[in-house]
Amino acid sequence: MKLDSAGLEILSGGECLNLLASAPIGRIVFTDRALPAVQPVNFCLLDGNIVIRTAPGSKLAAAARNAVVAFEADDFDATFRTGWSVTAVGHARAVSEPEEIARLSALPLTPWVPGSHDHFIVMAPEQISGRRLSR
Repeated sequence: MKLDSAGLEILSGGECLNLLASAPIGRIVFTDRALPAVQPVNFCLLDGNIVIRTAPGSKLAAAARNAVVAFEADDFDATFRTGWSVTAVGHARAVSEPEEIARLSALPLTPWVPGSHDHFIVMAPEQISGRRLSR
């Protein structure tokens, strides 16, 4: 087991993807009017890519088109002081091909807020890292 300078376990890329797949909520970091913005989102993993479903006119939909974004998900148990955090960085793209939209629409990715959410963003992680705190 590799540890970082703070004593946290360094996770492999495969472990990072497995943990991401288990998380119901993540946070996407993007640029909004030249400033960093963070938005919580529900997501799915598909073929190692992060898939987000959003409204077509949302800030996220506009900001994440072919842009470099960061994504983070985590899980912590405050009582036992254990948990993990995974961060990914990569290019996000808006999905426009009808066949891919149909495929992504079949994912178990249900929006939590009302309204039309027929826009998909796919982020291909180019860098992924994670840490785990255990007792």
